[in-house]
Formats: sequence, structure tokens, C-alpha cells
Amino acid sequence: MKAIVMNEFGASDVLRYIECPKPSISKDEVLIRTTYTSVNYADIKNRTGNKAKANFPMILGLDVAGVIEEVFDDNSNFQKGDQVIAFPKNGAYAELVVAKEQLVYKVPSDVPLEKVAAVPTVSFLSYILTHQIAPIRQQDSVLIHAASGGVGTMLIQMAKKLGAKQIICTVSNLEKAAIVYQLGADHVLTYDQFSTHVNQLTDGSGVDLVFDSIAGAVTEESLTCLALYGTLVQFGNSGGRAGNIKTSDLHSSCRNIKGFSLGMTRASKPEILQQVAQDIFTLLKEDSFQVPIAKVFALEEMQKAHELMESRQHQGKILIKI
Repeated sequence: MKAIVMNEFGASDVLRYIECPKPSISKDEVLIRTTYTSVNYADIKNRTGNKAKANFPMILGLDVAGVIEEVFDDNSNFQKGDQVIAFPKNGAYAELVVAKEQLVYKVPSDVPLEKVAAVPTVSFLSYILTHQIAPIRQQDSVLIHAASGGVGTMLIQMAKKLGAKQIICTVSNLEKAAIVYQLGADHVLTYDQFSTHVNQLTDGSGVDLVFDSIAGAVTEESLTCLALYGTLVQFGNSGGRAGNIKTSDLHSSCRNIKGFSLGMTRASKPEILQQVAQDIFTLLKEDSFQVPIAKVFALEEMQKAHELMESRQHQGKILIKI
């Protein structure tokens, strides 16, 4: 099979398109022939790497959409030919991948594979954030950072569907504002003094919820426009720096901060994702629920796909068709 393999951490040129052995499966695993995978910001972080966790050769990628190629035995919940999405065991940038059955989800026949292929990671993440970690209530005001990216585009639509009264979004430049408005945002800002503008838009009250995947200074500034009793959800570190938070900023204002990692959940509590998958499929059946695609690349073009992700010039998901 063909795969994208890396043997060292570094820039996008460490990603090599090569021939690899067909992987084998064990009990409670399936082999999937990949139709689509996608690029997530976590792939960039994993490519640039942590030398303490080096385990080469390495295949990156968090999610796949494809067809079951092989099951381990007749006790499997799947059979050859089933269309599925999955979070694979050892990376997704390959023609064939192995996944544990508990992280594989059969795609209903009335859900287009092309639509669901773009969203396994971002839809699962945004659904859990808005329905379980920090449920959005009607009349809530919401601030969504990095709103034109894969997770951001999902969060906007979920906030709209759940009845948020005001959806304020940030983007790196206002050239990205059009897609954000199209999906349901009420206001789109850049990061330049965003908290001042948010407080003006909320008549000084601040927002009830902040969804933050950037960390660093963005997290710190977000606290200055978070309402009393409000919740900030921190679920990423794309800015590359941790934010500093003072406990006095929390107890005196009754604000709270929650953290969430889909990767940790896949590893430690995969069982909770089965129902999430069914809810996601129901959403994707709706024509009104959009899945913006920034660009589709071939597997052998993975270097270009990573470069686009790092440029932050894309809007929506970066998809790889195999």
C-alpha cells in the first residue's frame, strides 16, 4: 500500500509518499480501505514533534472515511464493504488503516460519505463541546475563536442550532469573514483588541461562553470579556503558548474554565463517542448543515496540504482523497 511516512520531526518535507507493507489486524480490530482522510492542526503539532515521544517510522492523521476491507472474525460488528468513519490506531495517511472496532462508526446509507469524510474529528469535538462540556442554552452569547477553521465552522452552526442569541467570532483577517457570516455569525472580529469589541457588543456584560483552541494571550484576553458566571472552554494550543490564569479572576467573578481533549477521550473513554456519532449522522442528513471544504488534495500532495494548514489561509476543512 501507499502511505505518507515520516522518519524525523521537521518541516513538511519530512512527509514522504512511499510503499509500505499491508498492516495486519488483531482481535476487535478491522482493516479499512481509506477513501478520505483530512488534515487537522494536531497533525502539524505532531509533525514538528516531541523528541521524547519519537517512534519512527510514523504515520500521521487522526481520522478516515472508507470501506471495511477485512474483519478479524465472525464476531465482528462489521463486515467487508461497510462504509465507515473511524479514528485509526496508527495514523490515517495511508491507503489501508487499522482501527479498533470501538472507534469505528458505520455510516448510514442516507448520509453522503463525502460530507461526513471531512468532519469526524471536528464534528465530534464541536458536538461534545457544545452539548456536553459547555452546553449552549437559548439566549446565551458566545465567542468562537478561529471561526473559519474546521472546528470553528462546526461550532458556529451548532451554536445557531442550539439557539444562541449572539454569536461573535474571531478570525486572523477579515478576508475570512464571509464564510463565517454565511454560517450564522452575528459579528466577526480580528484578534486586535477583540475583548474591547466584545464588551462593546454585549453592552459591557461580556459573553456567556468562550470556545478557545488557541491558548496563550488569546485565553488571557478572553477572560476580560467573559461574563459573570460564564464559562471558557480551552480545547487546543494552536498558538503554541500556554495561557496564564489567576485564581482570583475566577472565584471573585464566579467564572469557570473547562478543558477538553478529543484525543484523551478516544483513549480513555471511547464508549461515549458511539452516541455522539449517531447524533452527528443525524445532523449531517440536514441539507442546511454545511461542511465547508477549503481544498481537496491527493495523498501524494500531503506536503502541500500541510503547508496550506500552516499558512492559516484556508477556510473550512482540508480533505485528502485517496
